[in-house]
Amino acid sequence: MTAEEFLTLPATDRTRFASLVEGEVVVNDLTALHGEIVEELLFALGSWVRAEPGRGKVAVPRDVKLDDLNVFKPDILWYAEGRVPPRKAPPPYPMPDLAVEVRSPSTWRYDIGAKKAAYERHGLPELWLVDTAAEVVLAFCRSAVAAPAFDVAPGLGRGDRLKSPLLAGFALSIAVLFPE
Repeated sequence: MTAEEFLTLPATDRTRFASLVEGEVVVNDLTALHGEIVEELLFALGSWVRAEPGRGKVAVPRDVKLDDLNVFKPDILWYAEGRVPPRKAPPPYPMPDLAVEVRSPSTWRYDIGAKKAAYERHGLPELWLVDTAAEVVLAFCRSAVAAPAFDVAPGLGRGDRLKSPLLAGFALSIAVLFPE
């Protein structure tokens, strides 16, 4: 399927959480754990955004077209100030500055494989992959704006703090995401 065809699919419960990955429709089967982690991250990022003006916008899943075969719907998106799409803009939306994908049984192999590669290829500055099975966050970023690929990729566990070169002053204990 092409991105054009995907973007014209009727909105149903099945397509609401679907992405197009290398021309294949992939449906995200959400779990309670997935939802709880998305809520924690959304709260933390939203609080950081609201704490000071000029910190951009955090958003919930929306279609981001990368190319003719890839339309992703990250669990959380963050746009830097000056790059926030207009509120009434129709989909698809531009590439965010940060995309967050939380592991779901139906999508993880795509998240860590084809989706990560496509995000990287199309210039996404930073990608957080939250692995609910291993209880780690893989934080992929570029050491410089012009870096052609993700070249920094710390794996953060329960004792670590999630920080970002894009989000000055943001820090979140990984333990918050995976309470014992």
